[in-house]
Amino acid sequence: MKKFITTLKNIWSIEELRNKILTTLLLLAIYRLGTHIVLPGLDPTKIDASAMAGGGILGLIDAFAGGAFSQASILALGIMPYISASIFMQLMTILYPPFQKLQKEGESGRKKINQYTRYLTVAVAILQASAYVQYLNSPGYREAIIPSYSSVFWLSTTIVLTAGTLFVMWLGERITDKGLGNGASIIIMVGILARLPQSFWQEWQAKIPTGGGGLLIFVIEIAILVAINMGLILLIQGVRKIPVQYAKQIVGNRQFGGARQFLPMKVNSSGVMPIIFAQAIMFLPTLLSNFDSTQGLARVFGDHSNYWYMLIYGLMVVGFTFLYTALIFNPKQIADDLKRNNGFIPGVKPGQPTADYIGSVMDKITLPGAILLAVVGILPGFAQRLGVQPGFSSFYGGTSLLIMVAVILDTLQQIETQLLMRQYDGLMKSGRIQGRQSVSPVSI
Repeated sequence: MKKFITTLKNIWSIEELRNKILTTLLLLAIYRLGTHIVLPGLDPTKIDASAMAGGGILGLIDAFAGGAFSQASILALGIMPYISASIFMQLMTILYPPFQKLQKEGESGRKKINQYTRYLTVAVAILQASAYVQYLNSPGYREAIIPSYSSVFWLSTTIVLTAGTLFVMWLGERITDKGLGNGASIIIMVGILARLPQSFWQEWQAKIPTGGGGLLIFVIEIAILVAINMGLILLIQGVRKIPVQYAKQIVGNRQFGGARQFLPMKVNSSGVMPIIFAQAIMFLPTLLSNFDSTQGLARVFGDHSNYWYMLIYGLMVVGFTFLYTALIFNPKQIADDLKRNNGFIPGVKPGQPTADYIGSVMDKITLPGAILLAVVGILPGFAQRLGVQPGFSSFYGGTSLLIMVAVILDTLQQIETQLLMRQYDGLMKSGRIQGRQSVSPVSI
C-alpha cells in the first residue's frame, strides 16, 4: 500500500503527466455529458430503451457508445463511424498500391491518410444516421417523436448525429494529442465501463434474494472474473522472441552494432478485429427472422448461449484471426528491414529464407492465439448458461473485455514511461508493462 501511495505521489508531482491526466478526464466528462442529451424532436419521457434488442450488432454499437445508442442521444453513433472508416483505410493501405505508397511517405503520408479517414467518416456517419432515423420509427421510439416536429425530424436528426460523431472524433484526437493514451480507444473503453455499475448491481440483485448461497455464488463469479482478466492480460502481452544479431561495424576507433536483440512476435497480433468481424457475420442470419422458414436459424444465431452459436462463432474467430493476421503481417518486409540494417537471425540466411522463417514462426503462434481468442469470445455465452445475468456476462469475455483490458494496459504503459523518463520507479516492482505495438484506433 505504501508503494502504491508513493507511486501516486510521483505521478501527481510530474506537471506534464498531471496535465495530461486532467485534460483526459475533462474531455471524457464532456463526452459522457453529451451521451445524456436526447435528440431534438424526441420526448425523453416516452423513450423505451428496453425495446432495443441487447444482442447483435446493435447491442455492440450501444456498448461502445456507453448506452447513448439506446437512449437516442445526440452522440448515439459515438466513435463507431470513425472506427469503421479507420478499418477501411487500414485495409486499403494493405491492398491498394497508391495508399501503400502514401503510408511509406512518413509523416506527410500519414497526414493525408488521416485526412481521407475524416472525409470517409463524414460519409459513413451520414449513412448510419439515416439508418438510425429509420430505427427510431420502430416501437419504443416512434411514440417519443413529437408530431409537430416529424416533418423535419429526418433532416435534423441526420445533421445532429453526423455533427455528434465529428465532435466525438475531435474529442478523441484531442485526447491523443493533449491527453493520455489513444483517444478513440479510451472513449470506447469509457462507454463500456459506463455499463459496469448497472450490470454489477443487476447481478447483485439477482443473487442476493436466493439466500446465503447466492452471496457465495456472487463472490465466486467475481473471483472467476478476476482470473479471466489475468489470463487475458497474458494473451495480450504474450510474445515469441526471435533472436536477431546485428553485424559489427568499425568506424575509426569506435564499434557500432554487434548487439544481440530480439524481434517480438505477438501471440495475438490481430487484436479484437476477428471477434468484431465474426460478430458482424453472425448477426446477418438474424435479419431473416421475418420469414417463417428461417425463424429457427435466426433464433439460433440470435442466442449467444446456444451451443451451435458458440461453435460456429468460435470457428469463425479462428478463421478471421488467420485472415486478418495474413493481411497486416508482412514477413517479407520485416526480412528486408533486417537486411537493410545489417541484421540477421542466427542460423538463417538473409532475404527470402528469413521471411520464410519469420512466417513459419508466426503461423505456429497464431494457432494457439486464435484458439484462445475464440475461447474469450464464447465465454459470455457460457457465463449466461451458468446463470449470470446477460449484462454482467458480457464482461466475462468478448469484445468489451478485450478492448477494456488492452486500453488499460496501453494507458498504464504510457504512465510508466513518463515515470521512468524522470528516473522514478515504474508501476511494477519487476518487469515493464507492455502495451500494444500499434496505437491506431483499429488496434482496439
